[in-house]
Amino acid sequence: MANTTFAGPIKAGTVREGSSANVGFVHMAQSASWSQSTTAADTGITIPANSQITEVRIYITTACAAANISMGFSSSTTELFTGLAAGTSANVIKLGSAGTIADLDEWVDVGSSDVPIFIDFSAGSSGAGYVTVEYVQNINNA
Repeated sequence: MANTTFAGPIKAGTVREGSSANVGFVHMAQSASWSQSTTAADTGITIPANSQITEVRIYITTACAAANISMGFSSSTTELFTGLAAGTSANVIKLGSAGTIADLDEWVDVGSSDVPIFIDFSAGSSGAGYVTVEYVQNINNA
C-alpha cells in the first residue's frame, strides 16, 4: 500500500460554512519504538507546531524493570507527564494521560514550534515497546 503526504492540517466534512457546518480536524498519530533507559531518549516523533496532543499510548512488548515513565519535549521529559508506573509485565498498554500532568497547557497546544517527543524511565534497562502520540494538527488552541 502506498503512503501519501499532505502539508495539512487535514479537515473533513460535507458542509464547510454556515450554521450547518460540520467540518472538523482529522486525528493524527505518529509511532516509534523505545528501549527502557534512565537516559532520556528522543523517540524520533516530532509533533507539528500548534497541535493538540490528545493521548500518548505506551505499548510495553518486553517487560520493564520497575520504573516510572516520563515524557516531554526535551531531555528533561517533564512537559507531558511524569510518574506513570511502567509495571513489570509485558503486553500491556499504558496511557500517558494517567501519569502526573504538570501543565495541561502543553497538551492543549504544543506551542509555536514543532516539538520532538522524548521518553525517560526512572530505573532499569530491560523493557521495550512502542509509543504512539495522537494529536490534532495545527488546531492552534493557544
